[in-house]
Amino acid sequence: MSRNGLRGLYAITDAALQPPEQLVPRVAAAIAGGAALIQYRDKSGNTALRQRQARELATLCDSHGVALIVNDDVALAAGCGAHGVHLGRDDAGVAEARQRLGEQAIIGVSCYDRWERAEAALAEGADYVAFGRFFPSRTKPDAVQADIGLIRRARAELPLPVAAIGGITPDNAAILIDAGVDLLAVVRGVFAASDVRAAAAAYADLFRPGHSRGAVNERSAWT
Repeated sequence: MSRNGLRGLYAITDAALQPPEQLVPRVAAAIAGGAALIQYRDKSGNTALRQRQARELATLCDSHGVALIVNDDVALAAGCGAHGVHLGRDDAGVAEARQRLGEQAIIGVSCYDRWERAEAALAEGADYVAFGRFFPSRTKPDAVQADIGLIRRARAELPLPVAAIGGITPDNAAILIDAGVDLLAVVRGVFAASDVRAAAAAYADLFRPGHSRGAVNERSAWT
């Protein structure tokens, strides 16, 4: 998958949301619901489990033609056959990740609320940038608040897909998509749901041509 194909639901796993044996089936359900991109995110520190799960997810995603991105860990991404890696401020640089993973790898960068990180990511050869959080988030309640103006500016000035993250639901996502977001990065909204496939479909449907997302008042979106 190239950067030009990055659009839709970006479903991000969380080890706390299911027993280990349910991870792969729940990711399969998210893909069946229309997830366009999967990120494996596990902060447990259990190396053997992370390696096994990452390999299983890489195989699953390959079989469905969906890219798997590994959060933070370039070595794990390389070792499991993932399609790329997502980097935060304390992780490896884009150049290092590119050297390890190759030219075809998808490399994303967290930009939080900082425009200069997005400019640097572009200059370093990233494939997409991510801003957020945009709404109150149970996954990262202390994350910085990003302004939707960053999305509009990125859409106007950056030749890269743009992801948004943080408390996004099918009900509040319209303002982000209308501002130009390519990817809705969602953790709990998908994997905390009792029906993962239906939850994923609710996000994926927002990107269907002609889909009526409804109007969201910009002021109320921040309350």
